[in-house]
Amino acid sequence: MEILAVRDLTFTYPQCSSPAVKNVSFELQRGELAVLCGATGSGKSTLLRLLKRELAPLGDKQGSVLFNGKELSELDSITSASAIGFVMQRPEQQIVTDKVWHELAFGLENLGTPPHEISRRIAEMASYFGIGSWYDRDVSELSGGQKQLLNLASILVMQPEILILDEPTAQLDPIAAADFIATLKRLCCDFSITIIIAEHRLEDVVPICDKLLVMENGSLIAADEPRSVISELKSRPDILCGMPAASRLHAKLSGSGSCPLTVREGRSFIESSYRNTTRGLPQAARCSSDAAAMEFSDVYFRYSRDSKDILDGLSVKIYEREIFCILGGNGSGKTTALSVGAGLLKPYSGSIRVFGKKLKDYKNRSLYRECLAMLPQDVQTVFLRNTVREELDECGAVLSDLPYDLSPLLDKHPYDLSGGQQQLTALAKVLAAKPKLLLLDEPTKGLDAAAKQGIISVIRSLKERGVTVAIVTHDVEFAAVCADRCAMFFGGRIVSDGVPNEFFSRNSFYTTAVSRMTRGHFDNAVTLSDAAELCRINGRKEQPCS
Repeated sequence: MEILAVRDLTFTYPQCSSPAVKNVSFELQRGELAVLCGATGSGKSTLLRLLKRELAPLGDKQGSVLFNGKELSELDSITSASAIGFVMQRPEQQIVTDKVWHELAFGLENLGTPPHEISRRIAEMASYFGIGSWYDRDVSELSGGQKQLLNLASILVMQPEILILDEPTAQLDPIAAADFIATLKRLCCDFSITIIIAEHRLEDVVPICDKLLVMENGSLIAADEPRSVISELKSRPDILCGMPAASRLHAKLSGSGSCPLTVREGRSFIESSYRNTTRGLPQAARCSSDAAAMEFSDVYFRYSRDSKDILDGLSVKIYEREIFCILGGNGSGKTTALSVGAGLLKPYSGSIRVFGKKLKDYKNRSLYRECLAMLPQDVQTVFLRNTVREELDECGAVLSDLPYDLSPLLDKHPYDLSGGQQQLTALAKVLAAKPKLLLLDEPTKGLDAAAKQGIISVIRSLKERGVTVAIVTHDVEFAAVCADRCAMFFGGRIVSDGVPNEFFSRNSFYTTAVSRMTRGHFDNAVTLSDAAELCRINGRKEQPCS
């Protein structure tokens, strides 16, 4: 029997005319890993919360959610709390204690577990996840990846049968995200835990899933094994654009045979199907100015006198009319660098210039008057009003100037929006300031692939109007398509930089799936369009007669 059965589930929020979830039905067997995807605001988070009784939103619910054949409302409180685990998108929202060990123990303590049993389970879980070295640390000292791993461990220590995750890798760097997803697959194999995960970053998670669920406007439009779903959706570029690079390239080139999902399968498809007489494409010259919009010169910063330097001699120039992307691991100092550059934090040594003028010489907030603006990583800090309409009216944002449509959100409270919708609303407020230098901290966090294309269009149009854009991002695919220049941040400083084709072709881990698929066969191909163009130029290999 299935462990989870959702039958004709419909849910409508109070004072809303249309349901957020419409007639959704699916089943999951024990040990299955299911991926839930769809556009920003399609109802994924609402659906996931309806699967966890304690987190279910208020509103009109119809249909049923069955756990081991029993309706969620009929479960006893201990089973409901422990058997169905939930990991949120933002780890800070879920962590409730100050120490790592106490966070691991918190759920068990609330379930009334005997102390000796708590100690045994925590010791096992800390060893399984390799977190023994930071067992006694303050939670505030952990990186984003460590916090998310702690969240996962603190749920699993309660031995759930179902694990629900809502975009758990949204704030993780590529290496931490890949490790986190590999851990989920290991949990399925080791413990037969049933996992359902909502994600926009599908490159690593789709190839390992048993079932791919696709939502659109609250409805479930596909639910099957991933190759079948992707083949069915070839005529839907708005959905296909979020799938693994190998699948997208196969569809773009009208490839025959089984749809590839992994880098290895994509590489096999390219090498077996296309010649490589022409190895690379001509590289475009850098088109930014020689004048610096922002310049860091030997900048040092630490958060307290006794702490270590977060910025350790940072020196970098960001040129006018340049899109500059900064990549690097969680906790490497990227966000701190943006905050220091925006004048929100003060370095203890070194200098920062904005358009040739020292930061300290901008008086009376003149820095923020049509000069510099910043979109923070936590976009909720931007919201001050009760509706999106009031937020946009307050800052003078004009809807017609935006390349995306916010009109359906105008009467909603900003905190009621999905993570991606909050990102788009906050960006609209920032753009209303008409900055010449725009600093963006993780602008694609929580956005589906189609919405990312809208953000790229925004950024490119800003560049055409003479705006310089500096971006901190974990999204290597976004950086490869969008940036004029990319840089690697490590140990509080920039350790390498270059144009995207050069930069990502040199990297092994901070690189795109296309680069990993094509290197050795083609040179410096890092985007899907690069690979597709080279395949077309070289032409197909003659296939041997069977």
